[in-house]
Amino acid sequence: MDIRTEHLTKSYGNQAAVADVSFRVQAGEVLGFLGPNGAGKTTTMRMICGLIAPDSGQVLLGGKVMDPQAVELRRAIGYLPEANPLYEDMPVLDLLRFGARLQGVPSNEIQGRIRLMVDACGLGDEKHKRTGELSRGYRQRAGLAFAMVHDPAVLVLDEPTTGLDPNQIIEVRSLIKDLGRTRTVVFSTHILPEAEAVCDRILIINKGRIVADGTSEQLRAQVLGRTLFQVRITGASPEEVLPVLRAIKHVITATPVVDSRDRFEVLMSGAGGERIAAACTAKGWSLGELRPQESRLEDVFRDATQR
Repeated sequence: MDIRTEHLTKSYGNQAAVADVSFRVQAGEVLGFLGPNGAGKTTTMRMICGLIAPDSGQVLLGGKVMDPQAVELRRAIGYLPEANPLYEDMPVLDLLRFGARLQGVPSNEIQGRIRLMVDACGLGDEKHKRTGELSRGYRQRAGLAFAMVHDPAVLVLDEPTTGLDPNQIIEVRSLIKDLGRTRTVVFSTHILPEAEAVCDRILIINKGRIVADGTSEQLRAQVLGRTLFQVRITGASPEEVLPVLRAIKHVITATPVVDSRDRFEVLMSGAGGERIAAACTAKGWSLGELRPQESRLEDVFRDATQR
């Protein structure tokens, strides 16, 4: 089931939380939803789930309009909010049974769904405990199981790995990737390498507006538009090489690498490594290395949200 938002707008008083946001998530796609605190991520996710209504615009799931009264459509969604509210006096198994009944899972399928969620979310050792007795990591697991117990076509996860230890984070990432093969998944995170490792596509929102949208590779090209080359040139001194490098078209900076006489860093707008090679050939210098250094997703995020 695909998700489509069309010109979503939501304000609280004079503050625009979301301003004219439109995007689409294909069925079977994992979308990472990134942005600084207060950017509008949670408000957008709540509108997708039908928990709050937009001031204008609409959300469509599988081509059908979502609104707070669309009960059957809302049952197609599993939602894990950032706060992860749980019934603390309820044992994990009872919580999942309650969630399955609440979401209309047929009685003869409930036990099978509970067993599947306990295994998938690693709750076997904690399944008889009350949720109030669980560690923060296991509370997150219980919340994730609760969101998925009715086998929803769409999963909306707000900071699903918060509070997990490194091993648990790896397990949840793997689970999200597996779920993305058969479901549409939208999840927000502040862990940028996590988004890059798990997501098919990344959307960055800032001050209620989309500022970048694409794969991690596309975002580097769209947002940064620059390439940093590691260059090794022999046959000339740095004093000879640097003026030539700096004169090449589209070169922004050319600097020597500390403690080296033949290594340089060249920052260019766009690509253009062939220009460096051509300049070395024209001078008769030996080009031992010409390697683009991949920009980090952190650089992309910072550039997109601080412009």
